Amino acid sequence: MINQFAFCAVAIFVALDIVGALPMYLGMTSRMSREDRSRVTDVSMFVAFLVAVVFAFLGRHVFNYLGISFSDFRIAGGLVLLLISLSDLVGASEASTRATGSTGVVPLAVPLITGPAVLTTLVLQVNNLGFSIPLAALFANYLIAWFLLKKSDQISGLIGKDGMVVISKIAALLLAAISVAMIRGGVFEAISAFKAA
Repeated sequence: MINQFAFCAVAIFVALDIVGALPMYLGMTSRMSREDRSRVTDVSMFVAFLVAVVFAFLGRHVFNYLGISFSDFRIAGGLVLLLISLSDLVGASEASTRATGSTGVVPLAVPLITGPAVLTTLVLQVNNLGFSIPLAALFANYLIAWFLLKKSDQISGLIGKDGMVVISKIAALLLAAISVAMIRGGVFEAISAFKAA
């Protein structure tokens, strides 16, 4: 169970890429007072967590309604994560390119924090492990993300912009490897289901 939690937590942490999102967060909140920045961070993290939990519970029902199997979603999700990771590796961080609109719950909560990578990873982990472990891993990761956003000024000053870029690129590489594993697993599941039919 500990190993499952650790794997799930690492997968969500990599998909979340909160370190890569820090520069964009600092840019969006640079003109805010400390009190306003703290309030926006609290509200945005709460909304981001709520959206992720709702999607974790309703994702299966949406798939059933649309006639989508988990092998289909695993392949499609893996492709999406692979494109996101490749975009982060060869260009600007996806967090910086997808964050548009007014500062606040949008785009900070969705899609900067709870984006397609997190939702895809979460739904697949729920399908594999049930609800308890993935939701616990999600809560732990969002607690870490909340703390890092609260301390963003100190972290930015400590590791510098280059350090944040390096960490973000490593996370993107890990996300690429996870996405390939997801695609491989989805293809094998689809082949097994086809042979059993």
